[in-house]
Amino acid sequence: MKAQNKLVLVTGGARSGKSIYAEKLAKELSEKVVYLATAEAKDLEMVERIKDHQAARPASWQTLEESREVAAALDRIPQGTEVVLLDCLTFWTTNLLMERLGEEEPGGEEVKRLERELLEEARILALKLEQKKQEFSIIVVSNELGMGLVPEYPLGRIFRDVVGKANQMVAAAADEVYFLVSGISQKIKGNT
Repeated sequence: MKAQNKLVLVTGGARSGKSIYAEKLAKELSEKVVYLATAEAKDLEMVERIKDHQAARPASWQTLEESREVAAALDRIPQGTEVVLLDCLTFWTTNLLMERLGEEEPGGEEVKRLERELLEEARILALKLEQKKQEFSIIVVSNELGMGLVPEYPLGRIFRDVVGKANQMVAAAADEVYFLVSGISQKIKGNT
């Protein structure tokens, strides 16, 4: 492992400046960046958001789109890559949850099963991130969802809980963690 390789988590609320800050960190580390994108363009508004994100990235960056099999995608990162920017853990969780949902609102044992499955996926990803840090630095973007109201519906609670626990797993493995508020970063873990 190169001395500079590290795992970084950038978290905060929606539109807090997480992605912009993560991109800034990636640019500071290297020009050899792979942007690992998890968002799916399922409607016109999302198509436009993705286009805007792509247009803002440096031309030298490569993009790898993977909405579900993110741990496996880390094994497909081209040799010579120095930084992987994974944006974002929240969309990834959404994609996995929607893939596994039945036709009705989950309840009882179904809720527990969904949580177990998704948390196992998050555990596998956190381990893979820690392992891949031997090859390149990794910056992970994720939303902080646990600062608002408790969702009224089971699906919302499952989503909030799984993202929160996945964030905890990645934060535990991370060398640095940044929290963004209104575009301002606060380092909450790592050397100052």
